[in-house]
Amino acid sequence: MRTQVGIVGGGPAGLLLSHLLHLEGIESVVLERRSREGLETTVRAGVLEHGTARLLREVGVGERMLREGSVHHGIELRFDGRGHRIDFADLTDGLSITIYGQQEVVKDLVRARLEAGGKVLFDTEAASVYDLDTESPRIHFFQDGEEEEISCDYVAGCDGSLGVCRTGIPENARTEFTRTYPFGWFGILVEGPPSTEELIYTLHDRGFALVSTRSPEVQRLYFQCNPQDDVEEWPDERIWAELSTRLATHDGWELTGGRIFQKDIVQMRSFICEPMQHGRLFLAGDAAHIVPPTGAKGMNLAVADIRVLAHALTEFYRSGDRGSLDAYSETCLRRVWRAQRFSWWMTSMLHRFDRSDPFQLKVQQAELDYVTTSRAAATTIAENYVGAALNISHPL
Repeated sequence: MRTQVGIVGGGPAGLLLSHLLHLEGIESVVLERRSREGLETTVRAGVLEHGTARLLREVGVGERMLREGSVHHGIELRFDGRGHRIDFADLTDGLSITIYGQQEVVKDLVRARLEAGGKVLFDTEAASVYDLDTESPRIHFFQDGEEEEISCDYVAGCDGSLGVCRTGIPENARTEFTRTYPFGWFGILVEGPPSTEELIYTLHDRGFALVSTRSPEVQRLYFQCNPQDDVEEWPDERIWAELSTRLATHDGWELTGGRIFQKDIVQMRSFICEPMQHGRLFLAGDAAHIVPPTGAKGMNLAVADIRVLAHALTEFYRSGDRGSLDAYSETCLRRVWRAQRFSWWMTSMLHRFDRSDPFQLKVQQAELDYVTTSRAAATTIAENYVGAALNISHPL
């Protein structure tokens, strides 16, 4: 099999890249290890930066997002039993975020690629990438138990943190930066109405809590936990009691309950691979970097990577100019590190690293008091959250 761009990974990064290349007349093949059903039903992040939502609209895959997504113009920071709203629209000249599940973005992209006759190979396991320093790099994969191979001009590694593409960069040619946090997020999906119109980020003596949403019928809630906890140790009654305690306010706000139909624990960590390219291999999304979910940057960073890569590949195929391709890693990493800084800061401000340390809690409360009473400090949160502060050379 031969194509211009071989894409390993059929999540939002790989599918979006294939779609953008198609719009420019560039061929690609997407290899995805999961089935279509498995890919489209895996519930992940749901916060889209202003620029991410705009890009999806501009390239023709945002119609359902406009119809079913929810536009939010702020978030609430809650501490010491009181809520404080960060008004994005006021602080960023009208910018906003859109709540629309990653799995919904994936559904829209899969449909767009298949309707256009795009090649998306589901249930296909990439085994290795090689010949990356040649003009015809190759992807070795398994499909229906048979060994296959794709040769291409370029390889896009969009296969996540456990994929094979990152290891295609020799160990002596890459540097990996990792930070593992001493806590996790216990997440639940709830069938029921929303408790709030906007996301609530909470600092409590017992730890962090987040009230989010996925749709008018499905809510997503998290609370800080020990990453070694067993989900079975948390029956529904204990979960609701813990969330209600952490989210309690002096004005009597109440959390809306519902049927919990999914529970999981997410380990909190930061990771970056430098560089994000080697020969004719380009990494994007989780294959190159992972951020704590506190800053809602994961999928948005992947989309930003893909926009840069699609632009660079288009420039090459149109004119033969490799300048943007050569600068891909440097361009992306500036934004990635800014997003890491913001995610680390939000995580540090809102989580209890040591519950036996009252000094830390008081400092965190003082920090939250500052960012909710200073317009300059609130603007910092708003600009980063909607993505405006992360824009480098390719505005989103």
